[in-house]
Amino acid sequence: MIIDRLYREVGKKGNVCLGLDTHLDYVPTKIKEKYKDVDEILFQFNKRIIDETIDLVPVYKLQIAFYEAYGIRGLMAYKRTLEYIRSNKSLAIGDIKRGDISSTAEMYGKAHFEGDFEADFITINPYMGFDSISPYLKYIEGGQKGIFVLVRTSNPGARDIQYLKVSSEGNRLYYHVGDRLNEMAVKYLGNCGYSPIGMVVGGTHTDEGREIRNRYKNIFFLIPGYGHQGATGKDVALYLNNGNGGIVNSSRGIITAYKKYEDGAEKFEKYARKAVLKMKEDIEGERL
Repeated sequence: MIIDRLYREVGKKGNVCLGLDTHLDYVPTKIKEKYKDVDEILFQFNKRIIDETIDLVPVYKLQIAFYEAYGIRGLMAYKRTLEYIRSNKSLAIGDIKRGDISSTAEMYGKAHFEGDFEADFITINPYMGFDSISPYLKYIEGGQKGIFVLVRTSNPGARDIQYLKVSSEGNRLYYHVGDRLNEMAVKYLGNCGYSPIGMVVGGTHTDEGREIRNRYKNIFFLIPGYGHQGATGKDVALYLNNGNGGIVNSSRGIITAYKKYEDGAEKFEKYARKAVLKMKEDIEGERL
């Protein structure tokens, strides 16, 4: 099952999920001068970072918006990067945050689990209703695909909706969503004890971190918010379980790390590796 594979990779390599949210502004000038087409520029930048970090990173995450912004050629770079990651026996998350229902969701599943944009995991937004998740379950049942469902996100605006109290006991909406997902997820447990139906749980809100981890013992977390959004290794460690059970995403903090150094543009991938190692050390020094 795909979640067992992710669990093993985290056990070997650590918790860093490297976000390839690649913008042309992030790419050194020499790369842009060497390659004419935007798909080649984005792909070559990504490829060099992947080659330099694949022994350290259990999974890569691509936010599709950064590629859609460049049109067809941008999506070609998205496709090629996913294929390159998976052809090198690593894992890829398509961060697409789809949230539609019925036949529309079926087509999203076909596109991102079968088609040109095939990934191992995708992100899903459940706030249109739980029937926005059911079309993906056939892929979960097959054992080769997984989803990360938005529950409590890392942005400040999460409090506008996700924190609303929805019961007389004072339960917040994100717990209502999480509890329903948990009921669904535990039907598909892997040998590792976790489900391929995971949750996106932001690491920037730490007050209830331990409670969330204990409440959803069989759920693997995708944890955004590290670095640029303010979460530290100590913060995100609250959402791990014996050093596993979650992956911590960082995008700009890794792929633009080279900009801090005079010679950064010449060896940007080396500085990406350095940033991954620093992040690993930060998390591993704190994880429970």
